[in-house]
Amino acid sequence: MTTAMTATGADHPSPETRAAQGQREGRAGHRRRPELAAFLRSRRARLTPADVGIAPGLRRRTPGLRREEVAQLSGVGVTWYTWLEQGRPIKVSAQVLDAVARTLRLDRPEREHLYHLAEVPYEGVAQAGPQSVSPEIQSIIDALDPRPAVVYNARYDMLAANRAYSDLFVNDRFVGPGRSNVLWALFTQAVPEHCPVVFHTLELPVMVAQLRGAYGRHVGEVAWESFIAELASRSEHFAELWQRGDVAPPGPRVKTFRHKDVGEMRMTSVSLEINGMPECRIVAYSPDDAESGRRLERLRVARPDGAS
Repeated sequence: MTTAMTATGADHPSPETRAAQGQREGRAGHRRRPELAAFLRSRRARLTPADVGIAPGLRRRTPGLRREEVAQLSGVGVTWYTWLEQGRPIKVSAQVLDAVARTLRLDRPEREHLYHLAEVPYEGVAQAGPQSVSPEIQSIIDALDPRPAVVYNARYDMLAANRAYSDLFVNDRFVGPGRSNVLWALFTQAVPEHCPVVFHTLELPVMVAQLRGAYGRHVGEVAWESFIAELASRSEHFAELWQRGDVAPPGPRVKTFRHKDVGEMRMTSVSLEINGMPECRIVAYSPDDAESGRRLERLRVARPDGAS
């Protein structure tokens, strides 16, 4: 199974393709505008004048704030805000959306939703990704044993793993001390004859393309920029793949892994998103054929402490 990749600098689409794309984008924009109007009205209705320091006054029939009050507090014109809330196709800037979001007291997911509906690129405040998982998530991946399972973030940092994953991947020749990052291990510590990924010339480009797909949400963040720069300085192969500009989304794949004790195993990987842990996923592996299942079972039985 392969994952489609797109490269920057690809051939220009035909006029017919551009026209069809424009029609799709137009329909999407037409659907977004009513959603934007309904979203703004609902956020305005949940605030009271007291919430923003305004006296309620008499004959207030509007639940929550009035449009003119939101406009005044946001520093924008009443007519402009009215048009925005009516879903009219007006030009919107990030600065104005920020002002409206502050007035309506939107939290981070609501603010991002507002930007998407208004078709304005969202550049949220950089936040440190999670560095560990909860006991509940750890118990879930432990329960998947004897199937290997791991929790990755978008940068392929390994946040948690079960015993079967350690059986399959961790040995002295592959993962050394230091970073718990799969890409770092693959590109800086593994020589071809020791690499657990058998068809690494096919698989590594896909992994780098998936990394670049996630990188678009983190451009300029110190942790990401330093990781990519350092890995590129340590691995010419990574630097070459990164410069290609290929992009691919995460998805199910069939991979072949090599273990020094039991040989090769074909495994199907499935990615599962984790609520409350943005850009993190559980990746679980299942044997793709009976022989791979038997070899995986041999690894479990051969554990030094006899754990099952």
